[in-house]
Amino acid sequence: MQDSYYSRKEVSNSDLSALKNQLHPIDMPDPTQAYRFGNLIDAMITEQHRVNYFKRTCDDNVFSKEDFEIALEMKKVFYADETCKLISTGSDTQKVMSAVRTDFNYKGINFSMPVRCKWDLWQPSWNWGGDIKSTTATTQEQFEAAIRYFDYDRQRAWYMDIAKSNKDLLIGISKKNFKIFKVFIKRDDDLYNSGLQKYSYLAFMYKQLNQAA
Repeated sequence: MQDSYYSRKEVSNSDLSALKNQLHPIDMPDPTQAYRFGNLIDAMITEQHRVNYFKRTCDDNVFSKEDFEIALEMKKVFYADETCKLISTGSDTQKVMSAVRTDFNYKGINFSMPVRCKWDLWQPSWNWGGDIKSTTATTQEQFEAAIRYFDYDRQRAWYMDIAKSNKDLLIGISKKNFKIFKVFIKRDDDLYNSGLQKYSYLAFMYKQLNQAA
């Protein structure tokens, strides 16, 4: 069943990703399998009711024994990490936020747009949260490189600005060596600023193209 979140009219970071692929197409591996697996590990941690551990399914997707066991090990190391356990305890999981932002600015041009996001983990008492990424990275350095390559910095700045939060946490779980990689982002640091620059350009282009349609 399709999540109703994806049929909402506000602009999401995924909409910006789709626009980027249209404006600047590059050859990339088919993301379907990576997305499918990432969806499984997200559900194991944040929406366990979607997972059937006997049938090895998440929603209507059936997984091989090997992939399911890899995801189980990733879940195990997530909860063995003190920081991950702390942020997940008491978090609102898959928390949807939306707003009409009037403070967009691209090269001095101000504009507004209805926006949305969906947090893996949101700590209401902290007023910040985080996102879980399955990764093929085997070192902290590789994961940090993946953040910029896959535009995770853009995603996190987008989420932070919708929530008006000043801090964020990216959690990478390696499906190769089962290590945990954590990257904290603060407002106005390098990752936040690079993400802000990326999304401001794409949001401006999205606005222009949809006004012209």
